[in-house]
Amino acid sequence: MESMLNKLKSTVTKVTADMTSAVMGNPVTREFEVGRHIASGGPGMSWRIYNGTKKSTKQEVAVFVFDKKVIDRYQKFEKDQIIDSLKKGVQQLTRLRHPRLLTVQHPLEESRDCLAFCTEPVFASLANVLGQWDNLPSPVPTDIKEYKLYDVETKYGLLQVSEGLSFLHSGVKMVHGNLCAENIILNKSGAWKIMGFDFSISSSNPSDAEPKYVCKEWDPNLSPLCLPNPEYVAPEYILSISCDVASDMYSLGVLIHAMFNEGKPVFKVNKQDIFKSFSRQLDQLSHLSPGVLSQIPEEVRDHVKMLLNVTSNLRPDADQMTKIPFFDDVGAMTLQYFDSLFQRDNLQKSQFYRGLPKVLPKLPKRVVIYRILPALTSEFVNPDMVPFVLPNVLLIAEECTKEEYVRLVLPDLTPVFKQQEPVQASNMILLIFLQKMDLLLTKTPPEDIKNSVLPMVYRAVEAPSTQIQELCLNIIPTFANLIEYPSMKNALIPRIKSACLQTSSLAVRVNSLVCLGKILEYLDKWFVIDEILPFLQQIPSKEPAVLMGILGIYKCTFTHKKLGIPKEHLAGKSLPHLVSLSIDNNLNLNQFNSFMAVIKEMLNRMEAEHKTKLEQLHIMQEQQRSLNITNHMNQSEETKNTPSPATQVRNIDEIFGGSSGSAGSAGVNGKESGSSSAVSQPSRVSLTLEEKQRLAKEQEQAAKLRSQQPLAPQSIKPATTTPQAKDLTSSLMNTMTSVNNLSLNSGTRTIPMQGGTISSTFPAGPTMGGMGTMGISNGFNSPMGFQTGGMGMGMRPAAPGLYGGMATTTSTPNFNALTQNQNQSHPSKPTDMSALDSLFTSSKPKVSMNQMAPKPAPGAIAPSPWLSQFGTGQPSQTAPMQATPMGMTGVQGGFGMQANPFFNPQNFSQPVASSTMNTGMIKQSASVNNDLKDLFG
Repeated sequence: MESMLNKLKSTVTKVTADMTSAVMGNPVTREFEVGRHIASGGPGMSWRIYNGTKKSTKQEVAVFVFDKKVIDRYQKFEKDQIIDSLKKGVQQLTRLRHPRLLTVQHPLEESRDCLAFCTEPVFASLANVLGQWDNLPSPVPTDIKEYKLYDVETKYGLLQVSEGLSFLHSGVKMVHGNLCAENIILNKSGAWKIMGFDFSISSSNPSDAEPKYVCKEWDPNLSPLCLPNPEYVAPEYILSISCDVASDMYSLGVLIHAMFNEGKPVFKVNKQDIFKSFSRQLDQLSHLSPGVLSQIPEEVRDHVKMLLNVTSNLRPDADQMTKIPFFDDVGAMTLQYFDSLFQRDNLQKSQFYRGLPKVLPKLPKRVVIYRILPALTSEFVNPDMVPFVLPNVLLIAEECTKEEYVRLVLPDLTPVFKQQEPVQASNMILLIFLQKMDLLLTKTPPEDIKNSVLPMVYRAVEAPSTQIQELCLNIIPTFANLIEYPSMKNALIPRIKSACLQTSSLAVRVNSLVCLGKILEYLDKWFVIDEILPFLQQIPSKEPAVLMGILGIYKCTFTHKKLGIPKEHLAGKSLPHLVSLSIDNNLNLNQFNSFMAVIKEMLNRMEAEHKTKLEQLHIMQEQQRSLNITNHMNQSEETKNTPSPATQVRNIDEIFGGSSGSAGSAGVNGKESGSSSAVSQPSRVSLTLEEKQRLAKEQEQAAKLRSQQPLAPQSIKPATTTPQAKDLTSSLMNTMTSVNNLSLNSGTRTIPMQGGTISSTFPAGPTMGGMGTMGISNGFNSPMGFQTGGMGMGMRPAAPGLYGGMATTTSTPNFNALTQNQNQSHPSKPTDMSALDSLFTSSKPKVSMNQMAPKPAPGAIAPSPWLSQFGTGQPSQTAPMQATPMGMTGVQGGFGMQANPFFNPQNFSQPVASSTMNTGMIKQSASVNNDLKDLFG
């Protein structure tokens, strides 16, 4: 990248240095800024052509520069000859003024290093276009390298050269003497101009009818810059040292041949032996073969052959050549007419401009843009001609790119946008612009649209002519999508509304409503509701067309998927307005039916929307009510599970099988379970299945969360003073593991579960009423559980109804292992149960719990007599399962208060004939039996 920039910099620096060294010090630079080197031309391609601008007016020009360094190799007298010849040509050109001659803007100026003069803007010389690139910048400019002449350009260019020769021969009495491709210049618009009058010969008797021209003898020793181009010179000029206007016509014939043969002349000339070469050429011209002119179009081939005739008197003159059929081309004639417009009056111009749109599509784009467009825009200074010129300019603008439009067309259109005088022409201009509004809005930059185009549209809406207003209102919807929303909202819509309200023309009012209806889709919903719909109620007239226009706007707004009318607006404003309009006496039956159809459609939608809203509100209220019920249930459940003194007493009673003072534990348990279940059931409400499922899941989740949070054990002081504090928890654990050996064996049980409470299948026995008076929080509340060896002792579930039906378990805790562990840790010490002494009342003498502990005896263990007393309890609610360990469900893989035979004395029931109880029995004393009877009622 850096190397590329350096290369570009060096190239620019070199070109600038060359130009500066060539022009520096020349008086031309005082008034003109010299730009880049663009082309070359003149005799021997000796003139470098630069673009430039005039400092005072910024007018574009072309600067021709001859660098004297080119002739440094010549002798001084040869240099002087060359300089004099070049000066003569420029001076002669400066004196002559004609549309077909190159126009000189500043005369020749000489400095020590160069010659320079300024002309009209130039593209290149014809020799450059035909491929002769001598004295051009390196690299050759792309626009010259890729330039190709169209047929219409070639025809009209040759016609222009013929007209220029006609002017020289007839008007000035002058022979050009060196007519060739290098002396024909294409200006910026593509016109062909003649220059290079270095070897021109004026008539020696200009006042006589027959002018005489004296030419110099050909001197081969002179510098080529001091001699005409021998390939274009007539044979008589060399051989007979004579010339006249026919010599220029021979040069024209060679030029036509070169145009159709890639710039090649008819014959190649040996400049070393010019006379011999021309003698040979003369013989060839006398017997010209058809193949020499084969590339020339047939309609001009005969004329070219005549121009190349050896006899000069048989050659057509310039005036005759301008009238040959070859130049009767529509495009060439059109271009010729443009060049002569300044000679026409307004009537002739208007007729020509009316027919021009038919011709423009047939012409090449380059010709139209660079030749015709400048001629058309120059007519904008004539206000009367603008309505005739403008359609052609806009037609050309359609074929231009956006960049070309902005650069070539828009600067000339901007004053026309604002033209208001004369009124008739101004109205026609508005009509023409409105018809091409899509073109203007597409290619015009946003800033120019805002400053020039839209003000013209606003002026058209407010125009006094109803025809202009109607056309404007009809055309606006076609380009509404190209108008910026702020401009439409703040400028265009208010003017349309104003035109509708203030006009006295029914057509304008109806067109205003139709226009609004068509552009509704480009507006936002709330602007329509706030600005358009209220405006409809302000329209004073009640003609059927106006009423139907109002109905159309309502219907478009109501049915459009982007807009729509809210039901509040329908009920409060739209429907009352439409109903009042629908009964107007001017409406016929079909129009009335149209009103009623829209009104009914609005009513149906309003009903559906409001009904849907009310249904949604009802559903939300029901959901809120269900949520409130759920919250109330959760609060009740939390209140129920909060440990209070009374609740703790009830929990202890339930742990030991029933309430204090109850005679039958099983019956009382069943009643309590039923009542608890009844209390905890939520009140019946109208809930869907999904809502019930959701509430049930919430309750289950809440119950699981409560059951997973164990309470920390608390130490309880005994009621009576003991010598040593006892650990209630460890005592209970020891007691349970001891007693479990009496009643539990491995197996699988099925347990009925009623009201969410786990019931054992052992006979129920008397409850331990004395324990109901103690408030113990650790180990007796429902969330509490003990985990031992992967198996736990859990309480019954907190939420009623969480467990129910029949449950089975395939895992029965092995309490024998637990007992063995205890025996291994205390091999000789009996189980200490003194910590439970404080749980019982002191109303009558009691036997300590240590005396009730099982005492191992040597040999076989006989069944304890006091255990048989509990066999008289109520039978189990399930199928009798004697000496079978209890399975549990509803607790997490362990044993709970229902599974613990200590907490349910009825579990101590022992069948008489049980074979499984023959081993592991413990002897007990009669006093222990009596005390237990007192304890359990």
